[in-house]
Amino acid sequence: MNPIIVWFQQDLRLADNPALKAAAATGAPLICLFVLDDGAAGDWKWGGASRWWLHHSLTALGKSLKGNLVLRRGDAAAVIPALMHETGADRVFWNRCYEPFAVARDTALKTGLRAESFSGMLLHEPWEIKTGAGTPFRVFTPFWKAMRDRPVEKPCPAPKALKFGSAASERLEDWKLLPVKPDWAKKFDWTPGEKSAQGALYDFLDDIDDYGHARDLPDRDGTSRLSPHLHWGEISPRQLWHAVRARSHSQGSETFLKELGWREFCAQLLFHNPDLPSRPLDRRFAKFRWRTSETDFRAWTTGQTGIPIVDAGMRQLWQTGWMHNRVRMIVASLLIKHLGIDWQRGEEWFWDTLVDADLASNSANWQWVAGCGADAAPFFRIFNPVLQGEKFDPQGVYVRRFIPELKNCPDKYIHKPWDAPQPPKNYPAPIVDLAAGRDRALSAFRALKG
Repeated sequence: MNPIIVWFQQDLRLADNPALKAAAATGAPLICLFVLDDGAAGDWKWGGASRWWLHHSLTALGKSLKGNLVLRRGDAAAVIPALMHETGADRVFWNRCYEPFAVARDTALKTGLRAESFSGMLLHEPWEIKTGAGTPFRVFTPFWKAMRDRPVEKPCPAPKALKFGSAASERLEDWKLLPVKPDWAKKFDWTPGEKSAQGALYDFLDDIDDYGHARDLPDRDGTSRLSPHLHWGEISPRQLWHAVRARSHSQGSETFLKELGWREFCAQLLFHNPDLPSRPLDRRFAKFRWRTSETDFRAWTTGQTGIPIVDAGMRQLWQTGWMHNRVRMIVASLLIKHLGIDWQRGEEWFWDTLVDADLASNSANWQWVAGCGADAAPFFRIFNPVLQGEKFDPQGVYVRRFIPELKNCPDKYIHKPWDAPQPPKNYPAPIVDLAAGRDRALSAFRALKG
């Protein structure tokens, strides 16, 4: 039999991989391929933290495939036909991606090749859940109501036996995906790969009943830490959905499933609005008067704003490639509202520094905070970072973990050290007066409306 190419993209796993399952069921030898196709993504090629994760995830996948992962770099639209000619493969199978550039590339590939694509990235295809009028949802709550009781296909196990074809592979090390000088990833405490994803799931299931409350507390490990595994397809949303459903029907489990629903909502937003990463859904915001301050933006990215909960979050991001969800909203609000800096600057920074950077979720969530997206928080909803810190990190455990300059600051002043009788000398004063920044944001919003 002629070989079949199984093209891995953001589905770096063997279990619940529909394309791999279908290819293996034919009995044909498989050419398991990953293509590093930076050109297709344009401005949204993988950032530094994503490339770090990708290196280690491909290493793990290669081991799972017993050394039979073929790596090629270049334009997938040229690489795949060339590999088919080289190996005699007569078909190519893959699981669908939904980023605009991926849709365009893969649609073109299908016109010239014997190709089959499968649904393996989402619980439901982005065109399946519609309003009563047959249009895509723009508000999450009715979307979730329409989605939550829809049947979710059960995940399939990994194929018991795989037969491999042969093809030359590039060396992963030659792709230089890992940082060297400096090695800013040296403190990352992640272990990418399908096996680790399964371990993270089962660790999380032990604590899921408390998730609804614990996920908002950055001073404890109350989140699932599954987001990068899910983004890279080391575990599928169907596996998560059914594992949670089988384990618990608590408020915590329902909250987690709703988070999967938000991920689906973001994916369908991007699918139906291909310019989501670069244009506000609320077109009025295209004329919003943003401030330009490289000094303020630099202070934000380096965790030197003088606002402790914000600086702790930005330092956590730099040191670990990840940031607690509640803190993501707080740091985004400060950048957009108090500093008046365009949400796209923050979107781009997160894209480069998050190991779970996902184009749909990243762009939709930044627009949500900015008040210009679907189901957005109103622009006049402005997080007070001091009150947020006092509510969700009351003893300053999270702040002290990432800001050692404040280790001796009393709890009473940990989120507003400028009010302490003896403010710390080695920690910066706030770069913005919070009340004045709020007033400036509201003034800019009124000007937009008026």
